[in-house]
Amino acid sequence: MGSTVSVHADEQPALSTSLANTTTPLTLTSARNIKLTLIPDDELNNIDFWQRLRGGFTMQELDSPLIAKHEQWYASRPEYIARMMDRGSRYLYYITSEVERRGMPSEIALLPMIESAFNPGAYSTSNASGLWQFIPSTGKVFGLQQNWWYDGRRDITSATTGALDYLEKLHAMFGDWELALAAYNWGEGAVQRAQERNRKKGLAVNYASLTLPDETRNYLPKLLAIKNIVANPEHFGLVLPTISNEPYFAAVSFAKHIDVKLAAQLADISREEFIALNPAHNRPVILQNNSDFILLPVNKVETYQTNLENYDKPLVSWQAYYARKGERLDQLAPRFGLSVERLKKVNSLSARTHTSSGETLLVPLNGEPDDGDSEFQAFNMHLHPVSKADHYTSTIKHTVRKGETLAKLARRYNVSVGKLSSWNGRTKQVRTGQTLTIVQEKSTARSATRKSTRRLVKSGTREIAQRKAAKRQLTAEKTKKIDLAYQNK
Repeated sequence: MGSTVSVHADEQPALSTSLANTTTPLTLTSARNIKLTLIPDDELNNIDFWQRLRGGFTMQELDSPLIAKHEQWYASRPEYIARMMDRGSRYLYYITSEVERRGMPSEIALLPMIESAFNPGAYSTSNASGLWQFIPSTGKVFGLQQNWWYDGRRDITSATTGALDYLEKLHAMFGDWELALAAYNWGEGAVQRAQERNRKKGLAVNYASLTLPDETRNYLPKLLAIKNIVANPEHFGLVLPTISNEPYFAAVSFAKHIDVKLAAQLADISREEFIALNPAHNRPVILQNNSDFILLPVNKVETYQTNLENYDKPLVSWQAYYARKGERLDQLAPRFGLSVERLKKVNSLSARTHTSSGETLLVPLNGEPDDGDSEFQAFNMHLHPVSKADHYTSTIKHTVRKGETLAKLARRYNVSVGKLSSWNGRTKQVRTGQTLTIVQEKSTARSATRKSTRRLVKSGTREIAQRKAAKRQLTAEKTKKIDLAYQNK
């Protein structure tokens, strides 16, 4: 390959260009806040990537036995480390470059390992999402748009920019990286309140002196454990994968909506690889107004551009349909050449759903596309159909009792088995005593609560039944007295 693309987030949009036949460094502006720098091969830095990363370690050692505990945990799971590093190999060069550009400790580049294990589709019980695990509200504060089509918290470059902006803000607020990282995990307000409690007691307000919840107390030790493993993997009996000290991906502008499947085909990469680089798109269609660029492996950019120029068929095969409240699915599906089951699966609707609640549905543009249902698994893992009404969610915990199965629990909470499985680590079976997470819209949660209340009243205790019977008897006697009094007038 004649050149390498270095990606930095500090320029304005412009259309990308060919990477071939470049003999001198050339800086191009590409899609939203991405700068592409083309560097001839003979000027590449030959230093090993891991050596480069280690050279930027500047955080102080922490006197905590928790570090050794987490080192042992990671060292005893080489397969887990290998999977995490394999996923991270796509993103580490870019993240490290951005961390270095800001003059931050390079340990920060390892933070996604403890946030998401470098899984861009990671989703927590607190509705945090993406490599950097932004919750919806914080994501919006840092410009990460979230809608039916797109979730910027999962966008590799945008979320990285947002996370580093946030960490810089926290560092300026607290004055050191230990407190900044604690605030990133726990919240800046929570750390400030913990400091104020210490001040009132005449205690120090540094990281080591604060009373922290367990998750936050382990947060920094986990990061430092990962840092120590990266610094000296042989000491822990581990081998780090080789990562090229050059960009893995480049940003490519596009001006029209395009199907995810087609974009992957034009780039000659698997759909899994395309989604790993472009995980922010909730649906199998990329809308240009949500994201004006896609990320592709550097060595596939020319292939994509050439194939796109020669492609003369429609780029999109799906569209949004704004269903009316009460519209029957068995009448709607045939209009778009779908079975009811396919319509439900495409839109992550429960098998028990028969009418629309006014949500947006994904339907074929011109008849049913020639695709299998597996196309939608990557997009619908954590999605709820979007209603025009209020769509806040609540998270509840359920402890599995003897005889309960995923299917039974899905019916009980009016969710699909696929959703229930994805919220709980893609589990296929449940065991007695296991705690499951269920994410419900408030309207659904209220409905479940009403059902539960009705069951309680129906089954009730003897005392409740006796009180109700006594109340009915008293009401009947009062009514009888009133009737007699009226008759005797």
